[in-house]
Amino acid sequence: MNLRNPSGSGRSSAAGPRAVDDIPVARRTAPPASRTNRWLLRLSIGSASLLIVLGGLLALRPRFLVDLLGLPPVSGLDARMGPDGRLLGHFPYAELPESELASVAPGLALHRDAAGPLLAMQRDAAQDGVRLVVLSAFRPVGLQKELFFDVKAERSQSARERAMVSAPPGFSEHSTGYAVDLGDGSEPATNLAASFDQTAAFAWLQAHGARYHFTLSFPRDNPQGVSYEPWHWRFEGSAEALKVFEPAQRLSR
Repeated sequence: MNLRNPSGSGRSSAAGPRAVDDIPVARRTAPPASRTNRWLLRLSIGSASLLIVLGGLLALRPRFLVDLLGLPPVSGLDARMGPDGRLLGHFPYAELPESELASVAPGLALHRDAAGPLLAMQRDAAQDGVRLVVLSAFRPVGLQKELFFDVKAERSQSARERAMVSAPPGFSEHSTGYAVDLGDGSEPATNLAASFDQTAAFAWLQAHGARYHFTLSFPRDNPQGVSYEPWHWRFEGSAEALKVFEPAQRLSR
């Protein structure tokens, strides 16, 4: 027999015993939070909000803490970034994950968006009798560190002198997978030299490189202050690539 009041009042009939589940209304709700609990809740919410804000800043600018603390961004290099983010003339670039690389030559790879256009450019140049050779492509930050510091020591160069011809680790376009150093297979003596601009390969690149979305990164008297590098070209044929190089493009305007 149902002992609860059909009206739903939660009370038993006057004649019968109290129902087992007839709990006073006051006990059906959670007890009011104490002042201490409310304080702890507010503290937790505040801490979570702070972490979210810091996480957003770090995501938008990986070097946020470096800037905040005034530390040099590259260990072993006593130089700091300027207001526009450059270090000794070079903009910072993140290292491309290996999963996004595609081979362009034995032991050499580029971003998969740039690899196809690079190979097509080589094939078309060959049809015109020009041998475009890939000398260097993607370089991880670790390798860039060796190239910068080891050669700097060998040549007794200052950091600024070395940065004129090689970017500090974390600041090289090669780490993006979009940059490539090209040479003329018929004139290897001009590899990585200013005289490359006298070759048939360079003339062909100037005339046709834009068709494949490749542009010269460091022309003469470039606003970044980096030495003239006629062999160094970067791919700008995707929205992602344009975003990566937007600061450099903005400086050149």
